Amino acid sequence: MSDSARASAAAMRARAAAERDALGLVPRPRGRDLSGEELEALVTELANRPETWIHLVEHDASRRTYQELLRDRHVTAWLICWMDDHDTGFHDHDVSAGAVAVVSGAVREQRLTIDGPAREALFEAGSSFHFSAADIHRVRHAGSDPAVTIHVYSPPLLSMGAYVIGDGGVLARHQVSHREPLRPLTPAR
Repeated sequence: MSDSARASAAAMRARAAAERDALGLVPRPRGRDLSGEELEALVTELANRPETWIHLVEHDASRRTYQELLRDRHVTAWLICWMDDHDTGFHDHDVSAGAVAVVSGAVREQRLTIDGPAREALFEAGSSFHFSAADIHRVRHAGSDPAVTIHVYSPPLLSMGAYVIGDGGVLARHQVSHREPLRPLTPAR
């Protein structure tokens, strides 16, 4: 590796460390897991600090792109970029509550209900929402412009349950690591 390549790599590592430090200084309760309302306040604060994450925005028509922004013992934060047809499918967040801030574009959230259609809400740039660990929901890209969202989870997100509705309306849960991309599941035949 050349001296200039080493210097460039070192500069990139220093910048990443400074950004993590800046995100780590965002005001929030410390030393405990956060409630849904506290997570929504935190995600809104992170969304209002684009200098710490804007360089990570990268859209790919074939898949959602995501980057972990922050992780400590009680909170994780992620940047997620969305385009047409990007869809998480129905899922839960295991033991983690969460909140989402829409930075640009729009996403549609659906909450799974029994004996009726999913409850649906459209969230556009500048809006946010939160959910409990018990909620089963789905998030999809909405509109024609790419979207950028920031997500926070407490306790830190380690696994999720992805759901598929099979024959006869039977709901099945599949364990998914937080490192795996969520997508709608299709029933096994």
